[in-house]
Amino acid sequence: MKNSSKKNFFGKNNKEHKKNSEFDYYLKNTNRTEKNERFLNNSSKNKNFENFNKNDKSNSFSSLKRRKPIFKSNTEFPNKNPDNQHEYFSKKNFDDWIWGKHSVYEALTSERAINRIWCTSEIFSSDKFYIKLKDLKSKGVLIEEVSWNRLSQLTYGASHQGVALQLACSKTISLEKLIAFSKRNCANPILLALDGITDPHNVGAIIRSAEAFDCKGIIIPQRRSAGLTGTVAKVAAGALEHLQVSRVINLNRALEGLKKNGYLVVGLSGEGQLSISNFQEKAPLVVVVGSEDKGISLLTQKKCDHLLSIPLKGKTSSLNASVAAAISLFHLTSK
Repeated sequence: MKNSSKKNFFGKNNKEHKKNSEFDYYLKNTNRTEKNERFLNNSSKNKNFENFNKNDKSNSFSSLKRRKPIFKSNTEFPNKNPDNQHEYFSKKNFDDWIWGKHSVYEALTSERAINRIWCTSEIFSSDKFYIKLKDLKSKGVLIEEVSWNRLSQLTYGASHQGVALQLACSKTISLEKLIAFSKRNCANPILLALDGITDPHNVGAIIRSAEAFDCKGIIIPQRRSAGLTGTVAKVAAGALEHLQVSRVINLNRALEGLKKNGYLVVGLSGEGQLSISNFQEKAPLVVVVGSEDKGISLLTQKKCDHLLSIPLKGKTSSLNASVAAAISLFHLTSK
């Protein structure tokens, strides 16, 4: 009996102990899983909250970090600023650039066609460069005095020694020479003057149209205008080699000089009261073309004898500057 009772006692206890241990194990595990889920949920919420705060500061909507690229590029940026990186990728073609004291001085003495010069104040006032730079400035070459750091940015860290220049694709002539050339073997020559057209593609297209319609020359101001760069020459498609260009310091003074030499100054403007199809004047003409956004400046409009408009029949209120120049030259040369 004792043995049987002991067996029954231990048997019942074993079964109940197993059940209790299984139940305790289940409770422990469920508590663990609930704690783990709470911990994971709380940690994910905290991470999301931290990411949201970070993204809210940086104005970004993605909470995931970008993976680093597996393959690194050999290209090294000047610095980590994204704006400079974008500028690095859109870097200019330096085929027409020259920098360094000796190289620039040789280019100046060889009388090569120059579009623009950047130099520090020390270079500009030096005995070696002062006379040559002053002479080029009087001929319409744009010369800018910049700091050493600015010049380093323009040349992307090259050893510039305080001076750099950009060559032009064609030589320019003085306004007096252009007037004399235009009146040679032509009673009523036509010249084009560009006011504030900074896009080299527009300048190149205008040069191409001007040469096609037998325009005798183009007048470009020193500032607020694209120079005779490689892009201009490419868009002009060879027309730059057959057209005289004068680069003047001040466009309004140049127009006054043209008036004194018998030229009639007409400007293209959407607000012009006279339609170009009704313009009947026969005289040496200077056609002023303004930029697309601002048009001809107010001071230049006052220098114009007539403001001509191109009649438009559609809903478009304005034309591209190069297209307007081509249409006006077609009308004026066909009469």
